[in-house]
Amino acid sequence: MRFATYEYHGRRHVAVVDEDGTLRPLPGVSSLTNLLADGGSLRNLLAAGSVTHDVPAGPHVSEVRLLAPLQPPTVRDFVTFEEHVEGVRRSVDGATGVPEQWYAAPTFYFTNPYAVFGPYDDIPVPPGSSVLDFELEVAAVIGVEGRDLTPEQARDHIVGYTIFNDWSARDLQSAEMKVGLGPCKGKDTATTLGPYLVTADELEPFRDPDGFLRLALTAEVNGEIVGKDLLSNMSWTFEEMVAYASRGTRVVPGDVLGSGTCGNGGCLAELWGLRGERTPPPLKPGDVVTLTVEGIGSVSNTVVPGPEPVALPVGRRRSRERP
Repeated sequence: MRFATYEYHGRRHVAVVDEDGTLRPLPGVSSLTNLLADGGSLRNLLAAGSVTHDVPAGPHVSEVRLLAPLQPPTVRDFVTFEEHVEGVRRSVDGATGVPEQWYAAPTFYFTNPYAVFGPYDDIPVPPGSSVLDFELEVAAVIGVEGRDLTPEQARDHIVGYTIFNDWSARDLQSAEMKVGLGPCKGKDTATTLGPYLVTADELEPFRDPDGFLRLALTAEVNGEIVGKDLLSNMSWTFEEMVAYASRGTRVVPGDVLGSGTCGNGGCLAELWGLRGERTPPPLKPGDVVTLTVEGIGSVSNTVVPGPEPVALPVGRRRSRERP
């Protein structure tokens, strides 16, 4: 099944999406996050969606404002594509190759759950940035709470998948990462999710013998294809990522885990690193970024001007007095 969250006549709804784009609202449900929290196993979600066969059809997707499928309590973004690491390291910090430590575990960082945008929302340029980039990813969504999971157990905790665009201010990111704590404001302004939550069973036919989902990925800027890859080029499966995320802690219903950016043009920074120049150029207001994932759909966002940064002083060099 495909689940959508949308706004229609000033009200928020959750619906199952028919093949022709007709929306079939779930009675009394306005939050997919809450629905998962109330019992988000795949079986329960499919059962909840099945009741829509007995209710009147709603509007078509073209008649509503599609929102992000859910508002996640946490967003973990991994980095699981070697090709992306090679290109972006060269672009962002001037390094070459892939750090040996990268192969030890599926590394991730926590990004901002309060900056989630819908599949067709306008995306503001982050304050103070002039080097904006997109990142083409797929995200797994947790349906059942768990901790210290094995990869085999983790499969039953994934309820579905959605497209994930990790918008990145590369100039802010490059400066921040010199401190050694990873990105903050370079990744803080926007994350696109959508257009739907596609339940895990829908994508099982795409699973290859090694457990990876073999989905075609395409990135376009202003209608021109700039990147194409396969999701199965990941170095870890989603189940392995969930297992690592749950190590020593919990994953809970609604948590979103991004795959990390695919290779072969999954973001502009990778291309800049490979080409030694900013071609294509950084995104600017008016640019339209469209990301398409086989079996899930497409998201398409227009970049718009953002606010000017509020001025702050530089850090003070203190005298370091002691009591």
